[in-house]
Amino acid sequence: MMDAPVSTPPQRVVSLVPSVTESLFELGVGDRVIGITDYCVHPAEQVARLPRIGGTKNPDVEQIIALRPDLVIANQEENREADVVALQAAGLPVWVTFPKTVREAFNLLWNIMYVFDEPSMVERIRSTEWLCDWLERMEQPECKVFVPIWSDPLMTFNADTFAHDVLRVCGGTNVFADRERLYPLAADLGQAEPLSADDPRAVGRDTRYPRVTLAEVEAAQPDVILLPSEPFAFNASHIPVFAALDIPAARNQNIRLVDGSLLTWHGTRLARALNTLPNLLCPSKSEV
Repeated sequence: MMDAPVSTPPQRVVSLVPSVTESLFELGVGDRVIGITDYCVHPAEQVARLPRIGGTKNPDVEQIIALRPDLVIANQEENREADVVALQAAGLPVWVTFPKTVREAFNLLWNIMYVFDEPSMVERIRSTEWLCDWLERMEQPECKVFVPIWSDPLMTFNADTFAHDVLRVCGGTNVFADRERLYPLAADLGQAEPLSADDPRAVGRDTRYPRVTLAEVEAAQPDVILLPSEPFAFNASHIPVFAALDIPAARNQNIRLVDGSLLTWHGTRLARALNTLPNLLCPSKSEV
């Protein structure tokens, strides 16, 4: 169990992470949430009444301080370090989360229940973990999957991400698992020579979200393409772009729109993801 970011169960919480906001409500501690971001949309009815403190990247720090929370929950990827530092400088305890795997997401849920001293959903989380265990033990033929996260430029994610691990657990093989983002950015599109890994201009840069070309997608030969609703809102108008490629996903009409939160929201939404995504990838995985 983690070292708690507070010494007593928090009663006034600001959440800067949409997936955590939903999880707090679904773990039975939503009544302690006093502030959320503009992107915290679930559960809709409960969050409608809460004060909003701006976006995940541009929260109103002074407003958060004025709310006098005894805990602020942030995420290393979704929130800016400068905002976290400013809140800490004001004397507020900040819990910075950053699960990059399904198992780490489960650990976060267990830690929330521990920190908030609220065990009422233990059985629910345990049953979701059992489903995860079962999915990981299943042996299925390889199902190669491409998931873009942006359209122009076309971007995806590699193995060092939560979305990749969700795909893995659900039976998908991320076709760009080993593809790193290259710098300068033109190098990602084959329009420039990439900097070497030890070049000072590349050291420390995030390489988890590469730009890719349609030619690379075609070369990867995905069996399935999932077009998520976020962070870029893919819709039916984007399907023909990928259907024109010479790939199994196009030939077998396996290009599908999907709720993006199932791939990127760590937290209690995992239960929905583990019950929905396997059937989109390998239908037999959903059969008990």
